[in-house]
Amino acid sequence: MAEFLQGLSAELAASGSPEWLAVFLGLAYLILAARLSLWCWPAAFVSSAIYLALFFERQLYQQALLQVFYVVMAVYGFAQWRRGLREPGEPVHRWSLRQHALAIGAIALLTIVTGALEARYTDAPMPYLDAFTTWGSVLTTWMVTRRVLENWLYWIVVDGVLVHVALASGLIPTAGLFLVYIGIVIAGYFSWRRLQLRHSPVAA
Repeated sequence: MAEFLQGLSAELAASGSPEWLAVFLGLAYLILAARLSLWCWPAAFVSSAIYLALFFERQLYQQALLQVFYVVMAVYGFAQWRRGLREPGEPVHRWSLRQHALAIGAIALLTIVTGALEARYTDAPMPYLDAFTTWGSVLTTWMVTRRVLENWLYWIVVDGVLVHVALASGLIPTAGLFLVYIGIVIAGYFSWRRLQLRHSPVAA
């Protein structure tokens, strides 16, 4: 597996600028997701496949594994949205305070456990930040596939940390991407919030 990823990374690097292609498709994914467009998921699929190789090369192992999850979620999200957006009912949902408390607690616990394991058994330079952004992204991506409104608020925190991780790893275009992400996710929140209020006008 390691030899395959290293070979894939070398091939991508030789092809020109794979990171810029991943950046472009990552932006396309988020903009399309903010508009509840089904085509956000094909963009996410290709972008994640490229980042899988790039993050592995930079020894961000949990971020590399995260890209595998993203590829799977791109397929799952496409299927979920294709069915859900065609069905009557609320296009956007909200979580209760209890659900948020459980989610945040799970992220904290998993960050501590996997960060400690990564610090002990790998040469990863930022094990706890790697762990936090990985598990935060896992949860938030799941929220996107289920069209949970608050996913955008979670992304603000995760993307803010990822700016630092990308800069420290020498992925300058990717750091810029995450900065742009923060602006887009704020717009995405208000866009989904308007949809949610339109279908549930009594919601607070």
